[in-house]
Amino acid sequence: MSTVAGVPGDDAPTRPRPALLTFLGGVGTVTGSKFLVESDHARVLVDCGLFQGLADLRRRNWRGLPCDAADIGTVVVTHAHLDHCGYLPRLVRHGFRGSIVTTEYSARLMEIVLRDSAKLQTETARHANEHGWSKHRPAEPLYDDTDVDRTLKLLRPVPSGTPVDIATGTELTLHSAGHILGSAWARLTLESGHTLAVSGDLGRPGHPLLNPPEPFSGADVLLVESTYGNRRHEEDAARSHFADVVTQTLARGGTVVIPAFAIDRTEVVLHELAALRASGRLPAKVPVYVDSPMALAALDVYHDALRSRAPELRPEIAEAGTAVLSPEPFRPVRSVQESVDLGRAGGPAVIVSASGMATGGRVLHHLRRLLPDPRNAVVVVGFAAKGTRARDLVDGATVLKMFGEYVPVRAQVADAPHFSAHADAGQIVDWLRGAPAPHTTYLVHGEPDAAEALRERIDHTLGWTAVVPRSGERVLVR
Repeated sequence: MSTVAGVPGDDAPTRPRPALLTFLGGVGTVTGSKFLVESDHARVLVDCGLFQGLADLRRRNWRGLPCDAADIGTVVVTHAHLDHCGYLPRLVRHGFRGSIVTTEYSARLMEIVLRDSAKLQTETARHANEHGWSKHRPAEPLYDDTDVDRTLKLLRPVPSGTPVDIATGTELTLHSAGHILGSAWARLTLESGHTLAVSGDLGRPGHPLLNPPEPFSGADVLLVESTYGNRRHEEDAARSHFADVVTQTLARGGTVVIPAFAIDRTEVVLHELAALRASGRLPAKVPVYVDSPMALAALDVYHDALRSRAPELRPEIAEAGTAVLSPEPFRPVRSVQESVDLGRAGGPAVIVSASGMATGGRVLHHLRRLLPDPRNAVVVVGFAAKGTRARDLVDGATVLKMFGEYVPVRAQVADAPHFSAHADAGQIVDWLRGAPAPHTTYLVHGEPDAAEALRERIDHTLGWTAVVPRSGERVLVR
C-alpha cells in the first residue's frame, strides 16, 4: 500500500495514513471474533475465531474473508478458545503463510483445541455421509488435521508484557487477561503512531485459579468484549446453588452431567468439586468422571503451570499444587470404549464432558441417555450462545434434537453462570476505570442486548464515546 503526502512539496516528508479497522466477526454475537487492521505496510488480523451457534452464523465459516488470506501478514491470537482461534486452519487452507503470534500457554492449548476441532468436524462429516442427514452431498469438514499441522508450524509464542515487532511499523504488547491460562489483551502501536487495544475475553477478578486481568492502560481505539454486558455475577449465591443441585441429584440416585469447555471451565469445575469433596457434600463413594480427551490434555497443561508456579496463577493456587484440581476419586475417561462403558455405569455420579455449549463431542451421548430421567440433572456452567443446545436447555426446552432425533428433557436443568471465565458488566467498567478515554470504544463479542447495555453503561459511567459496530463495518484508527 502506498503512503500519502504529509505536506505539499517535492521534498516534504510523508506521513503514514491512519489504519483501517474492519469488524469481520464477534459483532452481534459472542463467536467468530476477527478484527482486521490494515495500515500502509501491514495487514494484521486480531483473533481468528469460528462462528458457532445459529445456522446462519455457522454458514459464515464457509465464506471467504473480504481480503486474500495470503495478504495477511500476521494473526494475533488473544487466547485458545475456539471462538478466537478456531478459524486459523481454514485461513491457512486459503493461503495464509504469515506468523501467528500469541503467548506460550496459548500456543500449547491451541494445538489441543485445533486438533480436537478438526477431529470432530471430520467425524461429523463422515457420520452425516453414512446416515444421510446433511443437506450437502457429500458433507465435508471445514478443515482437517493436515491443515492443523500447517497452522501449528506458523505459531510464534511471545512473552507477555514485552513489546515485539510483528509487522513493518507495527508493535504488539500482550498483557495478561485472567480469562484462561495464557489469555491476553492486546495493544498495537501502528505505523501512524496511533494505538489500538483489543480486550479479547476478560477474566473476572474472582477467578478461582487465575490472577485478575492487568488493568487497561489506554489506547486511541479500544475493542472490548460485552459477553456479560447486561449481567452481574452473584458469586456466593451461585456457588451455593451449584452445590445444592449436585447434592440433591446424588441423594435421589441421579447423575449430574456438566457440559464444560475443555479449556479452563473443566479446571474450574474440578476445583469446585474438589472443595465439595473436602467439605463432605460430595461423598467419597461418588465418582467424578472427566470424559473428554481434549479436557484431559488441557488439564495436563494446567498441571504444568501449577508445577512451574506460572505468574498468571493466584499465589495460593500455585502454592497448593495439582491437588486443587483433583476431586478424588477423579476418573479420567480417555477411550471411546471407556465412554461407552460409562453410559452403563449408572448413578449416582458426576460427569464433566465437552463441549461446553453441547454443540458436539461426547457430552451429547450422555445428554441423550440422561435427559429423559427426572432423577438426573444437567448443569450449564458459563455462557451459552443462541442456537446452541446448552442455550435451549437454559431457556426451558422440553425436547432437544441430537443425532437426527428428538430427546425429551425431563432431567433438572440448572444454570450456573458464575463458572464463566468472563467478567461481568461492572467488572469490565472497573477494568476500564482510571485509564485515559479512548477516542472511540467499540463493544464487541456480545449479543445485541448485552452490547448495547454495556455501551450505555460506559457512556453514562465513564463519559466515553462508545459504539456497537455492525458486521463488516470499516472505521479509521486515530
